[in-house]
Amino acid sequence: MTTHTAFVLNGQPVATEVRPDTTVLDLLRDHLGRKGTKEGCAEGDCGACTILFRRGGDAEAPMLAANSCIMSVAQIDGGEIVTVEGLAGEGAVLNAVQDEMAKNGSSQCGFCTPGIAVALTGLLARNPDPDEGAIHDALAGNLCRCTGYRPIVDAAKAAAARVRIEPAPAVDENLVTSHTDAGGATAHRPRDLRGLLMLRRDHPDAVLLAGGTDLGVPLAGYETGWPETITTGHVAELRRTDTGDDHWTFGAAITWEEVLDAVGQDYPSFATLIRRFGSTQIRSMGTIGGNIGTASPIGDGPPALIALGATITLVSLEDGERTMPLENFFLDYRKTQLRADEVIASVTVPRAKVGETMRTYKISKRYDQDISTVCGAYWLAMDNGTVADIRIAYGGMAAIPTRAPHAEAALRGKVLTPETAREAGEALASDFKPLTDWRGSAGYRQRVAANLIERLARDVAGETVEVMAL
Repeated sequence: MTTHTAFVLNGQPVATEVRPDTTVLDLLRDHLGRKGTKEGCAEGDCGACTILFRRGGDAEAPMLAANSCIMSVAQIDGGEIVTVEGLAGEGAVLNAVQDEMAKNGSSQCGFCTPGIAVALTGLLARNPDPDEGAIHDALAGNLCRCTGYRPIVDAAKAAAARVRIEPAPAVDENLVTSHTDAGGATAHRPRDLRGLLMLRRDHPDAVLLAGGTDLGVPLAGYETGWPETITTGHVAELRRTDTGDDHWTFGAAITWEEVLDAVGQDYPSFATLIRRFGSTQIRSMGTIGGNIGTASPIGDGPPALIALGATITLVSLEDGERTMPLENFFLDYRKTQLRADEVIASVTVPRAKVGETMRTYKISKRYDQDISTVCGAYWLAMDNGTVADIRIAYGGMAAIPTRAPHAEAALRGKVLTPETAREAGEALASDFKPLTDWRGSAGYRQRVAANLIERLARDVAGETVEVMAL
């Protein structure tokens, strides 16, 4: 039986019968005739395919930029999409961003322009008076090889306070399903945790899809298909954030944009890292649970979360919940504690306390949206200038993100100075034997990891530390 995927597109309800593992970009261009959304990299890097998206059930949430090339139709049921064709609203030709970009020559070949206009519209709709940093952050996921960014930034400034997105009608609930079967592919959309766990048990070979920012890349390149998918984006328990006086508990389907909003004031260094490892397009879809569950040794979230002392809760129908320190979750390369019938339910992150500080540094070939060569994260509890306790975690140094116990021991109970930091850097040789790949040699990684501890000491002491790519 064929069932519909229903959503709102540019203010109008749409029901489509395409396979749920079709990319949203292909849906828009090939099935719905919205050719303004372009395919550039098909990897979520260039931003030519940018749309605005609000998931179903989140009517009060802002519409955020997202990469349609790595988003699947399974993820948009009940949601709302705005493409470049819908920015101006009914009866208008251009919105303020498009108008200002046309006036000041913000485009040349024009290929990237639709995605840029969409991304800036998303920014200005939720922030009518952004500073230049916010504009550059909104553009981090959009590459322009012709014009340069000065006139684009100027257009954003000129359009500020004049952009809004008209509210759209809700999707007809009679068309929104918990199951889509079309073209030989099936998507399950559970609404609660028990439903998710039952599907996980009954369909062990189905793709478990959260944000899709990792899994969507081979899908966009037509390297794979998903005959059966279980999405997590509508599971109420996984879309919840509980904020306490001393912690946050993030449901596994909470996006990195939502994590950024929560932790930015307590942990500004962590917030900087989140902005760097994902553009708005990636942060609005990528989830904290998905980033952990993919178990990449170069994932940027886990080192910071490990350093902060985060815990992870797993749940199954048979055994219920079990909670462990996040550092214990990773076993080997792409291997974790997660059992076949389990899902990641939540991640709990302690909030900052008096006397504690946290820093994280990422070394990569380019500043924004690049894979780490080394990512170091450091949490310290200070007592009268002495390191009372410390957690040091690295990504890119081993098969899993992990702590550096010998380096920690070298600093615990000592005053943090460049000299003691160098001693801790030497102790890293007992913690890691890094790999060599095209991003960096083993020797380079070892030296960088050690140098970052000295950088930590100078940073905490108040010295100006430049944030640089390689």
